[in-house]
Amino acid sequence: MALHVMDEANRCLQCKVPQCQKGCPIGTDIPTAIRLLKENKLDEAGKMLFENNPLTTVCSLVCNHENQCEGHCVLGKKGAPVHFSTIENYISSTFANKMTKGPAPSNGKRVAIIGSGPAGITIAIILARYGYQVTIFEGKDKIGGVLRYGIPEFRLPKSVLDDIEYRHLNLKGIKVRPNTTIGGAIGIDDLFRDGYQAIFIGTGVWKPNALHIKGETFGHVHFGINYLNNPDSYRLGENVIVIGAGNAAMDVARTAIRKGSSHLTCFSLTKKVAASDYEFSYGATCCAA
Repeated sequence: MALHVMDEANRCLQCKVPQCQKGCPIGTDIPTAIRLLKENKLDEAGKMLFENNPLTTVCSLVCNHENQCEGHCVLGKKGAPVHFSTIENYISSTFANKMTKGPAPSNGKRVAIIGSGPAGITIAIILARYGYQVTIFEGKDKIGGVLRYGIPEFRLPKSVLDDIEYRHLNLKGIKVRPNTTIGGAIGIDDLFRDGYQAIFIGTGVWKPNALHIKGETFGHVHFGINYLNNPDSYRLGENVIVIGAGNAAMDVARTAIRKGSSHLTCFSLTKKVAASDYEFSYGATCCAA
């Protein structure tokens, strides 16, 4: 077992009223996961994490831990908080390799999921646990939505998403129809005709937020979400300006530097950078290189 993981686990105070759990948007039972790990019950800890959050391997890497679980840790008031992101990643990635259970007994009901982003994947997995026959319709060639096409590889390796597709979708009997846009050859009425009793629509956040300022339509101005979707299709040049200073802006900045831009500046409307300190530190180092 990685020593630094146990070092972090041993720092946990096992608070009676865990603020870390309150800071988690989905209420992950962090103290119990850490206690089980320390008791050499990694499988139990992993099962608990996945049952609470099917995307625990993803969240351990891309959640804004500074403002959530770690940001609420009482140890962080006077020093360094317990870095649960490291612990969660170790538990979830280790236990994921042991997840080989097949589909649950069918309840005879079909559900269609439109979109395979984080919402679609999570809903599909939860429904499959209850025996629903689930089909995911995805407009792109691979699952993941913004996780795959909006977060760079250096933040979220595509192998993590590929593992989710195998262990959570394929093994659980969830079918995926890639390159299928609902509203084209197939419509909502067709889904109901074929016996789907419920449809979940999770089409994602692909529409950019335009600034509506002069010059926005020029050929050398691009939206961040479009750039992150396929950065290799762009030729940004050596001098780049990024409007914004959130985590997405840091992703754009770091990607542009990796793709050859040599001078990059981020502009922020506020004095405080919106990105997490972790992402900003990497972005600032990257942009200063």
